[in-house]
Amino acid sequence: MNRENSLSRITEEKGSWDLVIIGGGASGLGVALDALSRGLKVLLLEKSDFAKGTSSRSTKLVHGGVRYLAQGEVGLVLEALKERGRLLNNAPHLTINQPFVIPLYSYFDRLKYGVGLKIYDWMAGSLRLGKSMFVSKEETIKRLPQIKQKGLKGGILYHDGQFDDARLALAIAKTCIEMGGCILNYARVNKLTKGEDGRINGLVFRDLIGKSNYRISAKSVVNATGVFADKILQMDNPEAPKMIQPSQGIHLVLDSSFLGGEDALMIPETSDGRVLFAVPWEGKLVVGTTDTLVKKPKMEPRPLASEITFILDTAKNYLVRPPKRSDVLSVFAGLRPLAAPKEGSTKTKEISRSHKVIVSKSNLITITGGKWTTFRKMGEDTVDVHFKNHGLQKLASNSAEKHLHGYSEEEIEGHLQLYGADFLSRRCRILLLDAKASMEMAPKVAEIMAKELKKDEAWITEELEEFNKLAKKYLIK
Repeated sequence: MNRENSLSRITEEKGSWDLVIIGGGASGLGVALDALSRGLKVLLLEKSDFAKGTSSRSTKLVHGGVRYLAQGEVGLVLEALKERGRLLNNAPHLTINQPFVIPLYSYFDRLKYGVGLKIYDWMAGSLRLGKSMFVSKEETIKRLPQIKQKGLKGGILYHDGQFDDARLALAIAKTCIEMGGCILNYARVNKLTKGEDGRINGLVFRDLIGKSNYRISAKSVVNATGVFADKILQMDNPEAPKMIQPSQGIHLVLDSSFLGGEDALMIPETSDGRVLFAVPWEGKLVVGTTDTLVKKPKMEPRPLASEITFILDTAKNYLVRPPKRSDVLSVFAGLRPLAAPKEGSTKTKEISRSHKVIVSKSNLITITGGKWTTFRKMGEDTVDVHFKNHGLQKLASNSAEKHLHGYSEEEIEGHLQLYGADFLSRRCRILLLDAKASMEMAPKVAEIMAKELKKDEAWITEELEEFNKLAKKYLIK
């Protein structure tokens, strides 16, 4: 991934792009991957780092959505289960089969969750990751050593997928480059251009590093900016109604000893009727998530005190050693780009998690909603609209079978997993795993990077100040 090569290509290739995508998170990368699989000429622009926002702050699960099944969202679950299987097949080096256990404290729960998860298995069909089954009290304790044993009747074992979200984003970006796409970060779109008919025919963006502006021609422009989609919609039409309702989800990172073992814990019904996960990840334990409506999207959302308390209070009901605020190694928050609810609705669980593709009068294509698991299908549906808008014969999508960059059937260990520039946050993930440790590592990392990038002491000082300011937001005071 070389920015100079991408900029040179943009300068040299004067012709129109088939698709110019705004946004380098899960949605935008999914659109790019699918469009390139059909042979289209694609340019993707990201104003910051790839997966800078929500796409690096998920629960690290590739899942069908057990709770959506209980809500009757059968179509959503079927789609997600199919995409879950495809992603594990196309990126076995980036994903794993993660066993989960639901602890049972009543015999009725055994029937309710047992039947529900058998349906979940059946819906996955040939892409099923493993059979769900009842396990005894002794087996549940063996799998979840720190689970509370009083009243425990046993557990339900089932399977979902796990991944490293930011690392997957980088793999998709590299795959897109290998397929002939032009992918550029730190490129901010400042203007959408239109022809006399009022339809968008391109855009103007600024290279935030080189400080130069570029004018681009495009058959279609795709708005894949997640929680910031309204900004692009209003760039197109200042009177455009609000389409996005951001919902915040936070995660607490604890030492793995709080749960023990390699299986994940799924709490199927919290005090507010949602689910909570405690998932082993990168040697730590990630516990989350919340679902809180927020008024305005932010690039660095901050967890609310009430969200932290909610997760700790829920966890203490299930764990032998109740985690305290002082035990939290890091806390991170992300925003979900949900479709704005109907007037009068204030509950996030009433807002559909399905993705939607919206076409403005100017032919601007906007993709909203969805989740990491379905990123590829979101891209396919968006590219279909491109062909429909222009009355073109739809080219077949091949993204469902596309192996991602670094594909290997054997899991790669060690330093070969770590690559890129924005190292401590989205490459080795230490900022999310242990914020204090990341601050202790930062001076040495900055020194090494300065040598590799041929930067001076002033650059090191500036980078350290900026990073430490950021890292403090991941600590609980």
